[in-house]
Amino acid sequence: MTGWRRLTSPRPYKFLTCAAAGALLMTGCGVLPGASGDSREPITVMTWAPDGSSGPDTANMAGMTAMARAYARWVNGNGGIDGHELLVTRCNEEDTSVGAANCARRAVKEKAVAVVGSYSRHGQAFMAPLEVAGIPYIGGYGASEEEFSSYDSYPVNGGQSALLAGNAQQLARGCDRVSVVRPDTLGGDTQAWLLNTGLKEAHRPAPSDVRAAEAATSYDKAAGEALQGAGTSGGCVTAVLGDRTETFFDSFRRLEASYGDVRISSVLGSVDQPMINRTGGRESPFEGAYITGWYPDAGDPRWDEMRGAIRKHAFGDNRIDPDDTGVQTTWIAYTVLKKIVETIDAPQITAGKLTVALNQGIQVDTGGLTPPLRWRYADMLGSSAYPRIVNRKVTFQVVREGRLVAEKKGFVDVTNTLSNASAKG
Repeated sequence: MTGWRRLTSPRPYKFLTCAAAGALLMTGCGVLPGASGDSREPITVMTWAPDGSSGPDTANMAGMTAMARAYARWVNGNGGIDGHELLVTRCNEEDTSVGAANCARRAVKEKAVAVVGSYSRHGQAFMAPLEVAGIPYIGGYGASEEEFSSYDSYPVNGGQSALLAGNAQQLARGCDRVSVVRPDTLGGDTQAWLLNTGLKEAHRPAPSDVRAAEAATSYDKAAGEALQGAGTSGGCVTAVLGDRTETFFDSFRRLEASYGDVRISSVLGSVDQPMINRTGGRESPFEGAYITGWYPDAGDPRWDEMRGAIRKHAFGDNRIDPDDTGVQTTWIAYTVLKKIVETIDAPQITAGKLTVALNQGIQVDTGGLTPPLRWRYADMLGSSAYPRIVNRKVTFQVVREGRLVAEKKGFVDVTNTLSNASAKG
């Protein structure tokens, strides 16, 4: 695990100057925590993610904790958050339940006022310690079910469920028949149901449901079944296998020449820009693929501020890829934190104050990277399956000349598909 570092700024936080040498000796030309007047105490938060995890089934999201550190440098270099210095504690979650629980306990021990922009698939392990301590979980990646059910969680996206609901709508726009390749698990059953629900709403035939092993090294059998189900012309194959999606499409490419014009599809998190770059860019087998995402495509000018912060404050840290969805999620989560702290406008920020502000319905503008966000009960989907989802919009993207670009302008609302799938599931 990585200890926290105090990320200081060369600029004083309330823009005070030293009138004399005596003032310099007494105050250090700044505002000390705990001093009288309008002093602003530092804010300590934590960001965790797997860093350096090994093994074929483990995630490595080191760019998220690196982005958190760069964000702190950027915001502190611009006066802090409403005059508060931002201190970021980073933790290696190790992609294990033990690692997630340890990070949560560290957050409590080090008096973090929030956990921000983090990744973990182990919500059962980390959420309970945060709930007991009253520490809000702001803008998680959406990799665990608890992020969309715990009263302590404030998500910024709709998780994989929203992506799948959107993928069904995107496929219905351009595909006569669809095959879905998904894990042979209970979670995979939910994926198939969401896609089936969305296609049915669009008056499309039910997809051919192809179950695949989560940890396979070859997917020849699944690829063959998917191609048969999609037909020889106008069909689409969508695969949602996480890190194994690339392995599936390796098998798919070896077989597709025997079939007609079959288009491929997936969701961000299973296919992303770094994967497209790695597999050939313009010559990538993903050229022309439909991809459903949470946010605008990586080339959208709404990401310019994030890219500028990375250029100035990441110091060439190659773990931070601005095209990576995890990095983008961390940026959005810290944007939420900044806006909430600014509305509180207090000398000291606590976990309790953040929670009250979030629950009171303060609306957060993320600069168009998401719809405006707020977390009142009235803003939540409220279904039994996805009670905490507040952002029920996705984006339709397509791979053109090796780049993910918008296939449809703006956001697409998937509320009806999520509600219908929850009611019938």
